[in-house]
Amino acid sequence: MAKALKEKSEKSEDARPRVSKSSEGDAPVKKAVKGAAAGDLFEKDELTELKLEQKAAEEEGISRLVRDVSARRETNSNVSLENFDWAAFDTKGFGEGYSKTERENLDQLYGGTVASVNESEVVEGTVVGINDRDVILNIGFKSDGLVPLAEFKDMTNLKIGDVVDLFIEERENAMGQLVLSRRKAKLVKGWDYVQRALDKDEVIEGFVKRRTKGGLIVDVFGIEAFLPGSQIDVKPIRDFDIYVNKSIEVKVVKINNTNDNVVVSHKVLIEKDLEQQKAVILTNLEKGQVLEGVIKNMTNFGVFIDLGGVDGLLHITDISWGRVSHPEELLKLDQTVKVVVLDFDGEKKRISLGMKQLTPHPWESLNTEIVIGSKVKGKIVNVADYGAFLELQPGVEGLIHVSEMSWSQHLRNPQDFIKVGDELEAVVLTIDREERKMSLGIKQLSEDPWTRQEILGKYAVGTRHKGIVRNLTNFGLFIELEEGIDGLVHVSDLSWTKKIKHPSEFTKVGESIDVQVLELDSANRRLALSHKHMEENPWDTFENIFTTGSVHKCTVISKNDKGASLELPYGIEGFCSAKNLAKEDNGKIEAGEAYDFKVLEFSKDDRRIVLSLKAMWSTEEAAPKAAAAPKKAAAPKSKTIDNINQQVEKSTLGDNEALNALKEKMNAAKAKSKDEGK
Repeated sequence: MAKALKEKSEKSEDARPRVSKSSEGDAPVKKAVKGAAAGDLFEKDELTELKLEQKAAEEEGISRLVRDVSARRETNSNVSLENFDWAAFDTKGFGEGYSKTERENLDQLYGGTVASVNESEVVEGTVVGINDRDVILNIGFKSDGLVPLAEFKDMTNLKIGDVVDLFIEERENAMGQLVLSRRKAKLVKGWDYVQRALDKDEVIEGFVKRRTKGGLIVDVFGIEAFLPGSQIDVKPIRDFDIYVNKSIEVKVVKINNTNDNVVVSHKVLIEKDLEQQKAVILTNLEKGQVLEGVIKNMTNFGVFIDLGGVDGLLHITDISWGRVSHPEELLKLDQTVKVVVLDFDGEKKRISLGMKQLTPHPWESLNTEIVIGSKVKGKIVNVADYGAFLELQPGVEGLIHVSEMSWSQHLRNPQDFIKVGDELEAVVLTIDREERKMSLGIKQLSEDPWTRQEILGKYAVGTRHKGIVRNLTNFGLFIELEEGIDGLVHVSDLSWTKKIKHPSEFTKVGESIDVQVLELDSANRRLALSHKHMEENPWDTFENIFTTGSVHKCTVISKNDKGASLELPYGIEGFCSAKNLAKEDNGKIEAGEAYDFKVLEFSKDDRRIVLSLKAMWSTEEAAPKAAAAPKKAAAPKSKTIDNINQQVEKSTLGDNEALNALKEKMNAAKAKSKDEGK
């Protein structure tokens, strides 16, 4: 049997095609793969024949042995175990029972048809079979490998005989199978191609699979590469979806082996061409040249226009002769526009463009009938702190100053009266066509209140009115009696008795106040007003109350090096010098304390009263400066005056009715004295 197997092996070896082993590997890969596949099929047929013959021989031997044993039982003969052929009795498995020479011949036979492969290598394999789930591939190894059909979805026309790259994951797994992968082979090859493209700066073609945050995912050689949005084109791309599922040429610009990231760019391919175009454009560029471009970007200060490889800035002020809040009011992205070159810098490659300069200036077509005093209509386009701009037509504006909005002198914020978008009528105050400037007024549409005939009679000297406090200053306050008619109340005309340093101590803006006209100057638009003249001058009465030498209870208001300010009855103030501000026991005098003071001096015209504390206990008094002046005749005393001199409680002069009642009593007392004298 062994001899027959050997003869069959020799015949099969002579019959099948020989595959020579080449240590240098000079034979083409495809031919080696096809030869190995043919030999492999022949070998499978031979082994099948050998198995069948061996099985038939074994069955025949077993049958013979069974007959011999049966015959011996019938004759009851004893069988000697020493002479028993155990080798013939044993059942041998597949691949056993060969002699050393036969095995060497078989090893030599198989060695010529099986290639040597290593794991983690990329080799070429030939498709030898295709079913519903897998693709059977021969790589010249002792067994074929299976690869899922899903890994060949990019090869729609896959057929038997096609040669593909395969990655050897395992030469023999636990099931004794060869494990291959086309996907991993594509990745390994892909990384080699990508690295070569980066090293040699080659242009490669990729397929855009999908969009992602900030860019696109591009398939290059089976590797997912990132194409940033800024590297797609020289101009900003707003819709990335237009590139999805399309092929695109790119260059590899960066490889991060640590994270297996690849960055590609399509923009670098365009920039090379644009640099050449830019150089040509800048060489031929001139001021005043009219060009056509496409709006590629828009900002709040202007738009950038692509002039065919070089960008220029169209500032917002050069878009239109009229006011433009944002370029999107008149322009839109990707719009083709004509512009004129205003200026350019060849070194910095900056170009300033204009669009309004292509049309005549609106001032040149302004109606010649518009002169000073003309009434015009327009729309408010801007409001500032100093006034508002009225647009008569696009590019023609006039300024309405805040002082020309109302006859009132207290208009502070134009936005209180005018808003952007309001349509108004105004009067032309000045116009300069060369400078293209115009000043307008609104208040001129109404009559000037100071020119009315009844103004002289209505605000005659001595007339009384009620007005609103509009403004406070250090020297007084301004009262608005009606719109356009204002008057000044000096700080000294606020009160007869109180010394007011600032009007804010007496009133505040927005309050109503009664005033009396002291002076009217209609030519200069001035009114002098007074609040204290709304009541009679109490100093006429005080002259008979605070006589020289009289004693009154006073409260110390404040102290300084010169002396102290005192509060006298009826709320008036007096002064005591530091020399006369002394107690008999030399005690310290504090603000807020009340003492009896003696009047040393009384001045009605200056509204001043000088007092002394020292004079209450010392006979040495400092004579006042006015002591040399002749004394006025003392008014006859009456019970009313005696009561006033003896009053020690604090009073206030703010109550006008009490003051008038006091004066009436004094006048009655004087009249009674005269009657008694008669």
